[in-house]
Amino acid sequence: MQSGGRHRLFLRIVNAGLRLPYRILRRCLAALPCFTFDRESRNTQTPATIEHWLIQNVLGINRGPYWPVHYTSRVSGWENILAGVETCPGYMGGCYIQGIGKITIGDYTQIASNVGIISANHSLTDNRKHTPNEVCIGEYCWLGMNSVILPGVTLGDFTVVGAGAIVTRSFPEGHCVVGGNPAKVIRSLNPDECVRHVSEYEYHGYIPRTRFEDFCQRHLNFPTTTTSAENR
Repeated sequence: MQSGGRHRLFLRIVNAGLRLPYRILRRCLAALPCFTFDRESRNTQTPATIEHWLIQNVLGINRGPYWPVHYTSRVSGWENILAGVETCPGYMGGCYIQGIGKITIGDYTQIASNVGIISANHSLTDNRKHTPNEVCIGEYCWLGMNSVILPGVTLGDFTVVGAGAIVTRSFPEGHCVVGGNPAKVIRSLNPDECVRHVSEYEYHGYIPRTRFEDFCQRHLNFPTTTTSAENR
């Protein structure tokens, strides 16, 4: 057997040896009450899995955020980020979520790969300093691949941001598709046709909706939550 073949055989043996202990570990973790998110979020748009949790909290990649973050994405200042139900900024790969200023993202908003959400700019006269601002993104929005949301922007509910768009100003009325650089409205949506769907189990990342208010008060820089889920 050539050396390459022996190497592949060795890797298969190692992988097979690791697979069984991991399956046992996963089954044990899934049985614990604190890991119910793995089962209950399975059919949502952003499933929170034990694998996500282990990568963040055991391997330490993107440790901190209370929602699943892809290992190639980066989230800073998670304490300044209020993410709604089934909303996980950085869930897809290559995202940059900068929480120097406060970021609020409503329920059921989806964020594609390579999206940037920026809440502070460098000072024009001293690039060692940042000037923070707030970013507010509504419910049921969709931020397309490679889009960028800049500081001070507010997007209303059901705002669709086209792929590659640079959003430099607010569209608080929502119910629209914006695109281009700088982004502008390219299509309006009929509010009567926009569906406010609700999942059977509602989670803010790893945290069930029923416990999120308490989590915010203890860990986030928000006095109260404002997502619609708390009012249902």
